[in-house]
Amino acid sequence: MIEIPTRDGVADAYFTHPADSAPHPGVLFYMDAFGVRPHLKAMADRLAEAGYAVLVPNVFYRSGHTPVLDLPEFIDTSQRTELFDQIGPMMRELTPERAVDDAEAYLAWLAERPEVADGPVGVTGYCMGARLSLRTAGAYPDRVAAAAGFHGGGLATDAPDSPHLVAEHVTAELYFGHADQDHSLPPEQIERLNAALTEAGVRFRAEVYEGARHGYTQADTSSYNADAAERHWKELLALLERTLPQA
Repeated sequence: MIEIPTRDGVADAYFTHPADSAPHPGVLFYMDAFGVRPHLKAMADRLAEAGYAVLVPNVFYRSGHTPVLDLPEFIDTSQRTELFDQIGPMMRELTPERAVDDAEAYLAWLAERPEVADGPVGVTGYCMGARLSLRTAGAYPDRVAAAAGFHGGGLATDAPDSPHLVAEHVTAELYFGHADQDHSLPPEQIERLNAALTEAGVRFRAEVYEGARHGYTQADTSSYNADAAERHWKELLALLERTLPQA
């Protein structure tokens, strides 16, 4: 665990990288709403084993350092009302403007690290982190070569600051692995997102993972779907390999 100065304070984060002295391509890994915890660290470690230097910031740092939430070892997402009573205010506190400011700090920290290769980075995000991934690609196109989002919600709403509205600024290659029948990302939002990216000329691919519920990558929750999670790994690693050449 490390600390990163931001405009609003200090963000704690998990940093993992291959166990050698060589610099490796950087990946900014955005958490889901349940926060930085052993499962997310294990996911980041898997990326590090594939040859990447991975940063997982606690994007709720304004509410406290990790662990921000008192989580059970296994999260039953059908019984999460009490958790989301705590999470909701933290999500609202992380406004688009604050998210973009924080992303600048995260990217700057990666750029200064000897473990991270020079050049643009990749970004991946889960649940609410998918929105952060897209926003980061739009705000810092010269610093992001690839961005992915998995079981993201609210990617293309009617709001004037909806994430999909950054499409015209994106130069990275994008990939989205949407959950099936996800109330937080209904078909009309998927269509709106695809239309915006297509109109902007963004290189992207978006797929709905049939039968996979929102949160399908998260093995410490009841939403986990092993087949969909492995499909996500295949697509994410292929995206990073295409866009972030290893030294």
